[in-house]
Order: sequence, then structure tokens, then C-alpha cells
Amino acid sequence: MVTVIEGAGTDDTRWRSWPTVGGWPALTVDPPGPPLVVAPHPDDEVLGVGGLLALLGDAEVVAVTDGEASHPGSTVHTQAELAALRREETAEALRRLGLGRTAVVHLGQPDGGIDEDALTAALTERLTPGRWCLATWRGDGHPDHESVGRAAAAACAATGARLLEYPIWTWHWAQPGDDRVPWDRARRLDLPSAARHAKEAAIQAFPSQIADLGPEPADAAILPPHVLARFRRPFEVVFA
Repeated sequence: MVTVIEGAGTDDTRWRSWPTVGGWPALTVDPPGPPLVVAPHPDDEVLGVGGLLALLGDAEVVAVTDGEASHPGSTVHTQAELAALRREETAEALRRLGLGRTAVVHLGQPDGGIDEDALTAALTERLTPGRWCLATWRGDGHPDHESVGRAAAAACAATGARLLEYPIWTWHWAQPGDDRVPWDRARRLDLPSAARHAKEAAIQAFPSQIADLGPEPADAAILPPHVLARFRRPFEVVFA
């Protein structure tokens, strides 16, 4: 369900004022151990479930790509420089979440060209029955996010792990009540103040994404304030 992601998208005030949001069942935070968290690009895990990770205090993170194609026409950084920079940003973000000792598996798959079969195999090796696997939603609209979601779903089906999908770009292109989104599977996690502050600090650890790299349009921020507003809510949402 790859969707064109353009324009300003749905303003977060519309999501916050949607009455249905308050009625979603609470996510019971009872993983049997550190979850496996799968990020298509560095920062997706923080945006989607950074508050949950701060609460848990432990996880294993799989960074599928290094996000080197975030600014394909950059006049400031080469793709190799961006890849190295985003790895550093991930390490700092996890430290700010209280997960400084978290193992990060960098698969180094190409940004924009994920090998689903290889990813499914890599995830299957790391999953066990009942283990939580947090991955981007299969219908999120971005091709890399959807590839990760499908691979995670296949790996969970093969191992008996529990799949929890977190939406990222869904909040941009969808509308409240959009029938393309599985709202019936939505689970809500209200974040205590400490987790919210840790998540905000972790978001700030990605200057390559939240600030302009330079004055040229090709170096503009990928995550400007109106996008970040969707991830600064006092709650997070996963599809169970």
C-alpha cells in the first residue's frame, strides 16, 4: 500500500482531537524479555516507540539500513558520510533513552532497496516464541517501512514471536477514521513524564533529520516541526 508522502500531511491537532484515540485499549507492557526492535532507517524506532523503549530500559535493535538516502541531492554530505553520521546519532539517541548498552545490529542494507527475504532470515534467527518484535507497520506508506513490516510479520509467524507494528508515515497521509488503517488493532501506551522527556532528548539526537543540513532545498530537514508534533504526543500507538 505504498502511498505518496507529500505536502504538510494531516495536522496533529486533528489526531489529538479525534475521540476514538482516547478509547483505544491500553498496551499491557509485559514482554518476556528485551524486545527486538526493527528500524528501517535510524530514528524510526525512536519516533515510533522511543517512549516504550525508555520504559523498558533494554532492547535489541536491528538497524536495517543506515538511512544514507535521506538527502539524495545533498550539497553537504555524501551518502557514506550520512550513513556514518546516522549510526552515531542512533547510538546517542539510545543512550538518551537509557539504553546505552543496547546491542545494535547494523545490517547495512541499501536505503530504498531492502532485501525482504534476507531481512526475514536475519529476524528469524533472533526471534523466539513469545518474544516481542516491534517493527514498522506493513501498510505505513513508505516502501522501506512496508518491507520491514512484511519481513517482521513473516519472521514472527515462523517463530511464534509477538508482532507489534508501529506507524510512522501513516499519521501523515491518513485521516482520522481512514478505513485503510487497522484501528481495531490499535493499542495505546500513555507515557509518564520521564519517558516523554527521554524520548524528546532522543529525537534531538538526530540533527541530520530534524534540522537543515545547509541552505539548499536538497538539504532541508526531513522531520520539520509539524512532522515531529505527531511523535511528541503523551502517548504512543502500536497495532497488536
